[in-house]
Amino acid sequence: MSKNIVIIGGGIIGLSSAYYLQKEGHQVTVIDKSDITSGASFVNAGYITPSHIVPLASPGMIAKGIKMMFNSASPFYMKPRWDTEFFKWAWHFHKSSTHAKVDKAIPVIMDINLLSRELFSEIKASNDLGSFQLERKGLLMLYKTKNAYDHEKAVARKANDLGLEVSELDKKQLERIEPNVKINAEGAIHYECDWHTTPTQIMPKMLQYLKDVGVVVKINEEVLNIETNNAMVKKIITSKGSYLTDELVLAAGSWSGRIAKQLDLKLSLQGGKGYRINVKRNTGINMPAILMESKMAVTPMVGFTRFAGTMEFSGNNAFIRKERVEAIAAGAKRFYPDLEITQEEKESAKTGLRPVSPDGLPYIGKSSKFKNLTFATGHAMMGWSLGPATGKLVSEVIDEKKTSMDISAFNPNRKF
Repeated sequence: MSKNIVIIGGGIIGLSSAYYLQKEGHQVTVIDKSDITSGASFVNAGYITPSHIVPLASPGMIAKGIKMMFNSASPFYMKPRWDTEFFKWAWHFHKSSTHAKVDKAIPVIMDINLLSRELFSEIKASNDLGSFQLERKGLLMLYKTKNAYDHEKAVARKANDLGLEVSELDKKQLERIEPNVKINAEGAIHYECDWHTTPTQIMPKMLQYLKDVGVVVKINEEVLNIETNNAMVKKIITSKGSYLTDELVLAAGSWSGRIAKQLDLKLSLQGGKGYRINVKRNTGINMPAILMESKMAVTPMVGFTRFAGTMEFSGNNAFIRKERVEAIAAGAKRFYPDLEITQEEKESAKTGLRPVSPDGLPYIGKSSKFKNLTFATGHAMMGWSLGPATGKLVSEVIDEKKTSMDISAFNPNRKF
């Protein structure tokens, strides 16, 4: 039966949800407080990463954050501030960062990434969006030190045991796979299972496709209130109008927690800011890579090479810390010594906020309080990678179909 569905959030998660819901015959309205041209869905590394099996909430991360708290150029930065919600989130993050919980999360993270990779491929084959970059070159984990190698080797063993394609490259093999750029690294772990894309190419194409098939997209509208009755969401009131709904999907990224508050719901979530620099000239870089000691990502995209990274917890703001941009540029040069990122390129840096749950797993599923509310948020650094899978799962949840995978680990009502 066709339903009138409102999705709050026009990032990759919201648009992917709209994509699959409209294919099931529903009338969909997407509401976003921006013009859907910026944010995390536009500034990410563009990876589709089955290899990223370890959640952000892992042993030692809080200790690293506290250690780096007073260095605003550090890769993992928590701005000192008095914020009770952040304190609660940090405590839940700490409780989630155990070996047992990480081991339990690993196969679930892999499964949803593999599902999403398959769906990206299906979208490409459907030609719904026309042509777009979807390359299957894998991901290089470049390392300089034995410590970094040993750390990634342990992850690679787990990935290999789970059936993912992984290999090792020494310096000579690295030169053969990247012949056009000098790389200052001892070697690499090559996750052949990973793919990459250009987000700034896909997002406008997805938005245009949705409009063409009848999805209503409302931009620059902020949600002010949500009316409910008898455990059902009834109306969404925005800065520009109001919308009746049969089903509501909350996919508002880092702002999902604030909107949940309007429904008297507690959704533990923090915005983790990431940065990117685009270099729109030939860098010679052919392979996507994580620069391990610099803790940053490099992606050859359509028209530019993207250097992205950092995780900054400083509240939901778009403020750009120049020292963090400089750290990305310096980190790139440590691995690509002939590459000089210019001042102009650094000044064009952008940021985006990624919604981070305390255990690093997304919230996907029905609310226990409102029968017609579905959550789709909290994907941390894997939002882009998990967009299509989340959209597909959301459509299955709303249509009460058997989901493509077990989503119990993503229960939005889980306790920490």
